[in-house]
Amino acid sequence: MVPLAHRLVAESTVARKTGNRTPDEEEQREATVRRLDTLGYRVGQGLVERFSRDRPRFTDTLDMIKFLCKDIWTIVFRKQIDNLKTNHRGVYVLTDNAFRPFARMSMSSRTEAVLGAQPFLGFPCGVIRGALAGMGINATVQAETSELPGATFQIRTVGERG
Repeated sequence: MVPLAHRLVAESTVARKTGNRTPDEEEQREATVRRLDTLGYRVGQGLVERFSRDRPRFTDTLDMIKFLCKDIWTIVFRKQIDNLKTNHRGVYVLTDNAFRPFARMSMSSRTEAVLGAQPFLGFPCGVIRGALAGMGINATVQAETSELPGATFQIRTVGERG
């Protein structure tokens, strides 16, 4: 999956290096992130179907998020999420201080590295959304990175009462 993401992002990065972006290049970049998100969504749904069937039913949303952080994240990225925070009102913040797809990423400047890393966050956002959807939770996921190789994912459950 990472080679596909790399190829899709590389195609959109060529235009960025020229210095001036046209609306078509922005649309292509957004389409790339949407495609990675969709791929991740399908992967997340499939993983939940396969690995949650032998478990007892989850009692609440926090248990589902913990399953995502421990089990699903380990399957996809070979490590658990480093930190999980919640406000107990439907907002969860997952922090991965050593996000594997960013481990070997380097650019000439810190700003360029952070901008170059943003498209790679589409796939894990999709994995999170798909996994939660497979467990019956409708959520929106936003990702950001301020310093490589870390990544932060904010999950907002939709229609949830806390």
